[in-house]
Amino acid sequence: MASKISGVDSPRTGAVGAGRAVERVREVLPGGKPAEQESSGVHITGTARQLVELEQMVKDMPAVDEAKVAAISAQIENGTYKVSGEKIADSLMTIEQALAPLTGKK
Repeated sequence: MASKISGVDSPRTGAVGAGRAVERVREVLPGGKPAEQESSGVHITGTARQLVELEQMVKDMPAVDEAKVAAISAQIENGTYKVSGEKIADSLMTIEQALAPLTGKK
């Protein structure tokens, strides 16, 4: 079943990309030199490789700094842990200032 939409069946309409060669994006090394093409059909950029490496490093990191937790726990048990109200207030203000643009507050 053929449908005719105004202008679509016009002889002036050409195929997408007709007459133009398709050029692949190439990775450029520092200094403006193009990177060598890999023989496979898939090319992973240096940035993608870095992201994969960073992702693996984050996965390998412990979720909790056990040494810091142990040190603070020992200070609390010994009664030597000091709470700095000024440090807490400074941290809260820093967080508030960082979030202000997201909430529309100034």
